[in-house]
Amino acid sequence: MKYSKLGKSSLQVSGVSFGCMSLSGSEDENIKLLHRAFDKGINFYDTADLYGAGANEATVGKAFKNLRNKVLLATKAGNQLRADGSGWDWNPSKSYILEAVEKSLKRLQTDYIDLYQLHGGTIEDPIDETIEAFELLKQQGKIRYYGISSIRPNVIREYVKRSGIVSVMMQYSLLDRRPEETALELLQENQVGVLARGSFAQGLLLGKEPKSYLSYSSVEVSKAAEAITSVAATTRDAATVAGRFVLQNGAVTSVVAGIRTEEQLEQALLIADAPALSEEEMAYLKQAIAVNQYEQHR
Repeated sequence: MKYSKLGKSSLQVSGVSFGCMSLSGSEDENIKLLHRAFDKGINFYDTADLYGAGANEATVGKAFKNLRNKVLLATKAGNQLRADGSGWDWNPSKSYILEAVEKSLKRLQTDYIDLYQLHGGTIEDPIDETIEAFELLKQQGKIRYYGISSIRPNVIREYVKRSGIVSVMMQYSLLDRRPEETALELLQENQVGVLARGSFAQGLLLGKEPKSYLSYSSVEVSKAAEAITSVAATTRDAATVAGRFVLQNGAVTSVVAGIRTEEQLEQALLIADAPALSEEEMAYLKQAIAVNQYEQHR
């Protein structure tokens, strides 16, 4: 496993990290899978207070209670669950974030969070107030660093300009190259690490039945999947190629793989260990379909 510094932080993050949202087994099964990932070199685990209404955080906390100084725990806030269980509302206020972090710390069974992320964001948010909350938590030692999870270029620009974020979690794959237009270059120039999610495009790049995806037709999706398969040939699998395509962008620090089974874990580990794709292979993948761009929140 290779490790890289996340943006301006001191966090050394594994090239493939564990997206905990996908965990769906029993608590014992999930903890066993998390420990297996740790044994294989994955040191970064991403969860959120929204996942399972906090149950996901609790599982991660239980799994790593006795390994706390050997792992990096990342979680997110900003989605406030309604008391009646009917859903959640967006709340990026300072008061809510300061309240939410206490609950996350308790569920994670820790007194600090390595990376605390805003779980979304709009340009209409009280951004300075949100930043104040994160900066205060840093001063208090409750979080080490903070970042955002966003696919909105206008929001990303504001946080790069106005805050001390060290990371942006965003969707990026051969079927979603929208970040390439401006976001990835901006983040790399400002030493903000990218945590890439959705690199398999809901499995569409791995042989799942083609369907329309973002602005792409099912025919275009099929062409992208065929290009991945062609590059994989007989020496690699499709997941390795799809993951390497993302990881080889200089702005990307880690591919956040959604993992819920042993098979998916092994699949993710191959990405980190595989040799780099050649320039010719990268060029072949990029010409498979036209590049898409963000249509909103530019």
